[in-house]
Amino acid sequence: MRTSVILRYIGFILLFNAAFLFISFLLSLIYNDAGTFPLLFSTIICFLFGAFPMIFVPKAFDLSDKEGYVIVVVSWLLSCLVGILPYVLYGGEFTLTNAWFESVSGYTTTGSTILDNIEAVPRSLLFWRASTHWLGGIGIVVFALLIIPSIGNIKLTLYKSEMSSLAAGTFQFRAKTVLSLLVYVYVGLTVAEILALWALGMNLFDAVCHSFATIATGGFSTKNLSIAYFNSVPIEVVIQVFMVLSGIHFGILFLAFSGKQMNIFKYTVVRYYILAIVVAILLVAIDIHGKNYQSWGESFRYASFSVSALTTTTGFANCDTSNWPYFSILIMIFMMLQCASSGSTAGGIKVDRMVIFWKSIQRQIRLLLHPNAVIPLKIDKMMLRDETVDRAVAFILLYVVIVFISGLLITAMNVDGLTAFTASATCMGNVGWGFGNIGSMSNFHDLPELAKWILSFDMLLGRMEIFGLILIFLVRFWKD
Repeated sequence: MRTSVILRYIGFILLFNAAFLFISFLLSLIYNDAGTFPLLFSTIICFLFGAFPMIFVPKAFDLSDKEGYVIVVVSWLLSCLVGILPYVLYGGEFTLTNAWFESVSGYTTTGSTILDNIEAVPRSLLFWRASTHWLGGIGIVVFALLIIPSIGNIKLTLYKSEMSSLAAGTFQFRAKTVLSLLVYVYVGLTVAEILALWALGMNLFDAVCHSFATIATGGFSTKNLSIAYFNSVPIEVVIQVFMVLSGIHFGILFLAFSGKQMNIFKYTVVRYYILAIVVAILLVAIDIHGKNYQSWGESFRYASFSVSALTTTTGFANCDTSNWPYFSILIMIFMMLQCASSGSTAGGIKVDRMVIFWKSIQRQIRLLLHPNAVIPLKIDKMMLRDETVDRAVAFILLYVVIVFISGLLITAMNVDGLTAFTASATCMGNVGWGFGNIGSMSNFHDLPELAKWILSFDMLLGRMEIFGLILIFLVRFWKD
């Protein structure tokens, strides 16, 4: 591998981060808040580290798959590291551990926070915090590829390294078209939600920050009470619609928006995704009616928003779920594990893998009844190879094992079981909040420092779909 070439393209990603740090710095001047020095210093440092490789390393017009892979993984890790600078320099609740947790949570679009008082943080830092969501949502590398000043196979190599095979394999477009498609849908949804929230009375700053978080399926809010602060059904409906849309494969959304395929329900994964949300909302609403809320209207309002927030891994909140019945909590934990579609900005196991999992179980049952039968596994008339099925099942099992082990380690730190397990599940799935002491109206501030480091690692594992991060730590990867 050519280290100099790797450093050059990592430098470009750092310059991309520096651009958003600079925008945040300009906002600090406009608002005249305490974020000016932290953001200016961070911009300079990020720019210098990004510029040096760009200046002194010559251009390369081709990359190996391994080089592309290293660029993507290291870019994610360095972006999270750069992201802590404004927080640490600002101080307040941002110790080194808390700053790292908040930065990783932002870039991985998890939305879990350590802040007890979000509204005390300068607006410019809140904008930077929201920007980390937006940068991480589509994937820092994918977003930067559209303007990367190179030719050859570099864009294709980095795109393949950034996207999971599950997501990339379902796009019915050429690779070059996919890059534009992703960003068009991502930016289009963001602008549409900003305008909708602004029209409903939310100020422009809050509309931008909440739209960044929604479309990235992140969940960082500018308010301590999250969406409950606004106490507005129209605002909740708009955010919920965009949350659900952002959990659908962007290729399918592009086909729908362009008029090429208006019926998105022809896709099995979309039908399963929507049906799972509807069934979960119905069950939770029925369960909390009469126990937590007396009217059906309130029951459905809070059930639908909470289920959608967890399923899409957005993590916004419009109510306190800490005293909800365990039946509802277990349903929502399942949705927190399953989550939304590949090819979207959501985390978690992904409904695509769950569809493959359920179909594989169905095939095994049929094979028990008809041992000599040849039963192919198909989704939307597309036959899946056994390798794809095995990989999906292995991913699900490994995912659950990591959630269990992380939860077990956290319980050893005198954290109660519900808090520990859901903290592990919500960070692994990049969801945002859980239950127990990290409920919808709580935060992660009081968790032990070691727990925050474990959960930060879970966030990165979840965002890079486990194998993406693990591979770089294997000695054999560097020897081959």
